[in-house]
Amino acid sequence: MIEVIPAIDLIDGKCVRLSQGDYSRCTDYGASPVDMAKMFLDNGLGRIHVVDLDGAKAGGPCNLRVLEQIGRLDGVEAEWGGGIKDDRALRDVYNAGATYAIIGSVAARDPQKMEDWLGEYGGERLILGADVKNGRIAVSGWLEDTADTIDSLIERFLPKGLSQAICTDISKDGMLEGPSFEMYTALNGKFPSVVFTVSGGISSIEDIVRLDALGLDRVITGKALYENRISLRDLQRFAR
Repeated sequence: MIEVIPAIDLIDGKCVRLSQGDYSRCTDYGASPVDMAKMFLDNGLGRIHVVDLDGAKAGGPCNLRVLEQIGRLDGVEAEWGGGIKDDRALRDVYNAGATYAIIGSVAARDPQKMEDWLGEYGGERLILGADVKNGRIAVSGWLEDTADTIDSLIERFLPKGLSQAICTDISKDGMLEGPSFEMYTALNGKFPSVVFTVSGGISSIEDIVRLDALGLDRVITGKALYENRISLRDLQRFAR
């Protein structure tokens, strides 16, 4: 059964969502990130996707205090992305309470460092964050495109221990139009040893049911939850 991972995106310590990765198209939901995490946890959703949007732009984690508060909740497993550019930032994120660290920009720009981190921390704690814009990997909070594709990154890191990847189709993210089903099924078929997380575009519980039927392992949902297109009660069937 597919694992559902609720998202908490942070700007200035607040829960927000962007549309297509555009910081100028930001919705502030006025919710406490810690209260949201508690609510997710109470409904059996213990793995939570936390993105430091400030950190992604600044090049270093900016909302670690929020991570510390979420990390203290009993039973939570936080996967943290945004601003992890060097050894110190990675250690700070783990020390603040993250169970998993999502590596995006470094993987594309400094693949040797990503390989070193995989060797040190293992694929169980490091997740490749592959954000796709027009077929290419985007970095720095989706503000810059690179020459890499998802396939090329996975093929590089697979022999080094990569076992998890979160793939986001930026054109779908925050648009509530449904995910890129074809992209994820193709990746799942090509790299069966990698656990892929679907990210971007989830609009309804039907999208999640279809992904489950297609054999996908994990899915992140954010905006659909915050805008009540999916209820926590809907997701209880997928609770762990």
